[in-house]
Amino acid sequence: MDEPAGRRGSNVIVTVLAGQLGVGVALAAVLWGLTGTVVGYSALLGSLTCVIPNAFLALRIVLARPDSGASALMRAAWTGVLGKLALSVLMFSIVFVTVRPLAAGALFAGFIAAQLVTFAGLLLRDAGHEVLETDDKNGE
Repeated sequence: MDEPAGRRGSNVIVTVLAGQLGVGVALAAVLWGLTGTVVGYSALLGSLTCVIPNAFLALRIVLARPDSGASALMRAAWTGVLGKLALSVLMFSIVFVTVRPLAAGALFAGFIAAQLVTFAGLLLRDAGHEVLETDDKNGE
């Protein structure tokens, strides 16, 4: 039996967030083993700087709202995107100001690796939808 579209979307969101965290931890562990502690925790902090703001955005979109209309969803999405941006800036600022020593290259590598997992979410989402066959005869 097919699951509702909203439920399927929530599952994809959780899967992507878990994937981002998993990729970040794996990258940090590999870098930690190959190059040392500083590079390892820098990569982990970079991935967390991606995952935490993405989780905020996901919560804003998925959580139930009193008004379930399209305008309420758009407001929640805009609030989520702006909050994600603000959290990203805040987290990068906190990391750069408070963490010493820091390997900036590993920090950004962790961030980018976790962010790239988002594209897997697009593939997961598309795999859940059937492709509709259409003709291109324009009603002829």
